This record gives sequence, C-alpha cells and structure tokens, in this order.
Amino acid sequence: MDELFSSKNKTGKKSSDRHNNSPLADRMRPRTLEDIIGQDHIVGPGRLLRRAIQADRLSSIILYGPPGTGKTSLASVIANTTRAAFENLNAVLSGVKDIREVIDRSDERFRLYSKRTILFVDEVHRWNKAQQDALLPWVENGTVILIGATTENPFFEVNRALVSRSRIFQLKPLGNNDLLEAAQRTIADTERGYGNWKVLFEEGALDHLVEVAGGDTRSLLNAMELAVETSVSPWPPSAGTEIFISMEAAEESIQRRALLYDRDGDYHFDTISAFIKSVRGSDPDAALYWLAKMVRAGEDPKFIFRRMIILASEDVGLADPLALSVVVSCAQAFERIGFPEGNFPLSHACLYLATAPKSNTAMAFFDALKEVEREDADVPNHLRDASRDKEGFGHGEGYVYPHAYRDHWAAQQYLPTSLRGRTFYVPSIVGYEGKIREEVLQRRELQAAIVLGDAETGGEFLSWSASSKGREGWFKRLESGRSTLLRNDRDNIFKTASVARHSRVLIPLANDGLLLWESLRRCPEGLTAALVNSLAAKDALLRYAQVLDTNILDEAEKPQLAVTDDILPTVDQCEEWFSCSKFDHILIRSPRLSADPNQLASAVKTLLAENGNLILLFSPPRLGERISRILKDECLIRAERDIVLKLEQSEESFFENTSISGLYDENELTAAFEKNNFTVEQQIIDQKEERLITEKDLAAWFNTEHSRWGSFMAKTLEKSDFTAIEDALRQRITQGPVMWMWRSILHRIFNN
Repeated sequence: MDELFSSKNKTGKKSSDRHNNSPLADRMRPRTLEDIIGQDHIVGPGRLLRRAIQADRLSSIILYGPPGTGKTSLASVIANTTRAAFENLNAVLSGVKDIREVIDRSDERFRLYSKRTILFVDEVHRWNKAQQDALLPWVENGTVILIGATTENPFFEVNRALVSRSRIFQLKPLGNNDLLEAAQRTIADTERGYGNWKVLFEEGALDHLVEVAGGDTRSLLNAMELAVETSVSPWPPSAGTEIFISMEAAEESIQRRALLYDRDGDYHFDTISAFIKSVRGSDPDAALYWLAKMVRAGEDPKFIFRRMIILASEDVGLADPLALSVVVSCAQAFERIGFPEGNFPLSHACLYLATAPKSNTAMAFFDALKEVEREDADVPNHLRDASRDKEGFGHGEGYVYPHAYRDHWAAQQYLPTSLRGRTFYVPSIVGYEGKIREEVLQRRELQAAIVLGDAETGGEFLSWSASSKGREGWFKRLESGRSTLLRNDRDNIFKTASVARHSRVLIPLANDGLLLWESLRRCPEGLTAALVNSLAAKDALLRYAQVLDTNILDEAEKPQLAVTDDILPTVDQCEEWFSCSKFDHILIRSPRLSADPNQLASAVKTLLAENGNLILLFSPPRLGERISRILKDECLIRAERDIVLKLEQSEESFFENTSISGLYDENELTAAFEKNNFTVEQQIIDQKEERLITEKDLAAWFNTEHSRWGSFMAKTLEKSDFTAIEDALRQRITQGPVMWMWRSILHRIFNN
C-alpha cells in the first residue's frame, strides 16, 4: 500500500515523524466513510457508491470535481476499507513503464492469491492516449479496478473507452457548514489536529477563512495551519497553550483564491455557458458577473465577442434586428482600442444583448434543412429562370411580379409542390417581430387559401372504413398511439419530479417497467427501488434488465425489487427489502386510484425524505370518457339525440358519485395530503388515443350484474333506451377505432 494511504514506511516501521511533519490537510484525511464531510449525494446512506464500498464490490470509477472536494480522501477511505490490494500512481509523475509494473504485480497477485487490486490514479486526465490505452485491457479483464481522480470533465479529457468502462461520480464543492465542521474537527482532534492546545479565533476570523476557501477543504486547512502555527513561537508549544487567531492573521493566512478557470478545459466551457445562458435569460447582473470572471481569468476577448455575435442572431434575432449591428460595432471598437478601455464595448455589447427582447425564430432554418435532407424537391416551374429556357420549357411562365401590385405583394406558391402549406417560420410576439407578426400571418393565410384552394387533394383521407384498411392496419395504428401515450406519461412524470443523478427513487406499481428503466438511466449514482405484485413480474423485470442498455454492471447497480400487493411499503419493509427507508422521489402512474387517500398520505409521510416529492399521475372517473360523447356525432335523427341526452345525464350522475364507481377523485386526494401537511400542486393533462372497441368490451360494459356502469344505467334508463344505446355503439364500432378522450391529473406533492 502506498505511503499516501499508509502510516508505515517501506521497512514496516511507523513513520511518525513523516506523519507529524506532513501538511495538516494530509494529516486530517478521513479514514472511514463516517469521517467524510459532505458529498452525501454519492456517499450518504443508501447511495450507490457507499453500498459498493461497504460491500467491497467496487467496480471501476472516476471521481470528478474541483480541487479540495475530497477525491483523494475518498480514495484513502476505500484503501482503508477494501480487502483488495491497493496501488496508486500519479499521472503527472508516472508513465507506461510504471503502469506495466503495477499490472504485473496485480496479475501475479490475482493468479497466486485470487486477490483483487484497486489502482488509484490521481490526475488521470494528465495521461496521454497511449498511457490510457495501456491500462484499458487490464481494466477490461478485471485485473485492476480503476479509481481515477480528475478536476477536468472526464467525458472530454479521459479516453472514451476508459470512461465507458467506469462509473462517473461528481464531487461538489463543500458548503460553508461542511467546511466549518471540518475546521472544528481539526481544532478538537488531539492526534492529528490541534486538540492538544486551546485554539481560539477572534469573532468572524474562522468565518472569513471558511468563506474565502470557497468550498475547498484543502485551502481552508492550509490557511488554518499557517494561521495557527505562526501565531506562537516556537512550534509546537507545550500542551494546553492558548493560541489566539486574530482577524488580521486570518486574512493574511488566506489570500484571494485563484479563479477556477482553464482556458482550454472544463471551467472555460462551463463559464462561457453560464454567460450565454444568463444573457439568453435576460439577467444583466449575472451576465456581467460571468463576463468579469472571464476577463479576470484572461479569456480571449475575440472568443467572447464571437459568442455574443452568434447569440445576437440565435437568441435575439428579429425581436431586435439592431442587436447584431450593435455587437459587431462593439467588437470593431474593441479591436481599435484594446484593454483596459476595451472593457467598455465588452460591457456595452453584454448589456445590450441581456436587456434586448428575445426570439429564436432563426432556428426555423434547421427545420427547412431537415426537409432538404429528406427530399430534394424540384423548383416550381413559375419560379425557374426565364432568361434561359422560357421558350423551350416555359420556365417562369405564370410567375406573378409582386411590385405590380399594391403593397408590393401577391399571393402565390413559392415552396415546392410537395411542401405546399408547410410552415417553418412562426414570428414571435416580442419586439420587432411582434410588430410584423400579424402581417406575416395574414399573408400566409391568404397564400394558403389561394394555393391550396385550387390544388388537388392529395394523400389519405382521415375517414376510412374497416374494409379499406383491415384489422391488421388498425392494430398497428393503435399500437403506435399507445406507445406515444406511454412515452408522454413517462416524460411528464420525470419532468415534474426533477430527479437528479444521485436521487433515491421508489416506484410502486412497477410491473410494466415504464418508469423503472428511465429512473435507472437518470439516477446512476442513486437508488432505484420498485414494487411489483408478483414473483413472475419481478423475475420478468430482472431478466429484462440483463438485455437493456442501462449500464447495469454489478449487483450494487441493479434495481432493488420487492413483491407486495400493497401500493406502498412500511418503513420496516423498506429496511428489509431496500438499502434505505427514505426516498427523494416516489413516482406512481396508475390509471385509477383505488387506494384510500388518507392511508396513502400517511404512508407517503413516513417514506419521503425532507423536501422530497410524490409524483402521482392518475385519471379520475369524472374526467373520463363518456359513451354519450362517442355517440353524439352519430345521431342523425331526433329520437336518437334524445336517447343520448338521457344517457349523458345518467353518466354525469354516475361519475360524480365516487362511492358508486368505487374510486376516488382528485379533490379527496388533495384534502387527504394537505391534512398531513403536504403541499399539493395539480396539472390537468388532456389524453386521447384510438381504441378498437370489441364485442367483449360491450358485453362487459352492458352487464347489469358485474358492471357498476351497466347496473347504474339499467336502473336510471328505460330498458328500450338502454338496449338502443348498446345497439348504436355496436353499429359505431364496426366502422373502425374510436377516438377515446379523457383527462389525467398530474399531482406534485411536496413533503414540507
């Protein structure tokens, strides 16, 4: 084990002198998972990485984050925890020869003792492609388990093949409370820190160190070491000595922190991205801040102006046509005067764009480009060049000259015939475009009326019969519609939930796997747990997981499934079935809500973490489809309309009475959750799909003994009317699928 992670030297003797003389930040490295401060999103209870470390089932990983966030410290914890042999290399100091020596030792260790080897590589992005390729086969065959550490985005700076065989964990800068805890631990630690003395800080001095450290633990501890060990002489003093750190000493110990900025690296792209998004979002204060950061870090002003020129067309566009001219003028002015006065045209351009109205309608070009790539349509005859082939081919014949008309405009076809009526550009309502919008749309309407009115109808009519299409065609069409419906439900749920890579997600009613696979993709560093109602469903999902491209590499990364007939588990069941009993998100998609809302709210309260949310998508009966609506358009005579009107009234009575339908509505659900101190938000979603209604469906609906709907209708309608409705619906379904329309309620329920 390397000296970085060991208190013994190569002779096996304690190197206490080395330990005592090493920097404070090195001495205070965590030794166990419990010692780690912050980074709960990847090593907190129930998180994937913590489970893998505790089970000693670690696969290759890359730790990515700014300096001082604990990448090397986390590696040292793994070194102290794992039963595998531990090797480490620094990419700055080592080459292919060092890699081969480590591989030889690892291979021999595995062959002779069946012992795995974990290889920690600090600054892994510093290795060139050849060095990274030299390691790749041994990571591939499992000879070594790689732990790479890097301050650069591994997706850009590390070999793609190496990244694809590793799981990426992003470490974040520590918050001020975390840094304060690290400082207090250091002051109290008698073995590695300053617990043998009485270290006191002037009011505000320690807070100043924490603030300026900016999330960097190493920076904080280095500053503390300088402040403490230079405030008393000689060092070390006798035990119990009082050491006072004044505000002046604290300020001298931690100078202005160097900006996290690399003109060729990740921070360069992140900062320009923040700048562009702030300008696009019309926030002049944020735009100026990111602009100042780039200038302070030495960014090339030509690069900044280039991005602002692009933004002037892409994001401001025709909402303010002058924006492009202003930015280009500012760029030319900067070339003439340079720094430091050049800061004025830089700021001028930034503020003009940030405060300008926004429109991205220039993106319509790419829609047109897709059509060109899809089909290379011919130029209409009347638009062709008449100067060459007018006599032989009639080119240009029929062209209307706009200037011969009032307002210098005339309606005629300009698009290819195959694209008649196609729209690419839709003016926004903002700025200059808002002024021309009405005129553009009016002209487009006139143009469409003239061009399309005389054109022959092409394509397939929307009305078609069973004989012309056949049942096979119906089912293909219905299957396509159902796929779209499911995809929309899934996307709405995850968009509303706002899950993160490290989220812990519980998915009840997960038999279809619709939400399960998406959660695995979106939360690779967290936990996905799901409930199914049978062992057969659980086995099917686990088998399916083996063939899905969801990067499920080992047991720690698979979904955790449990079988139960209940919608939600108890806390005790969670502790038995899963790696945690609290979840950040609970996602439920259910066509009907049959669970008692009060019981559901109580169960959710015990399972949701603080600030967690429940996303529930269901369709209340009162917002469902009505047979009366389907039949309304089919009524050709007064007698039929009267019967359907009676049916409509009866259906409204049935669906408004939830006790008859045996289901709950959204108002009961909201009341139950608000009573349990949840905050409830609702969104209504219009749903529709084509459905092929069969005789089996009719038999089920109109069954007066087993169907609640059929029983209620038979009691409230005359027998002849009830029979007439069934016959009318039977006649309708012979004509093909029915457009089934209903509304779903998407609930976002917060645990306050």
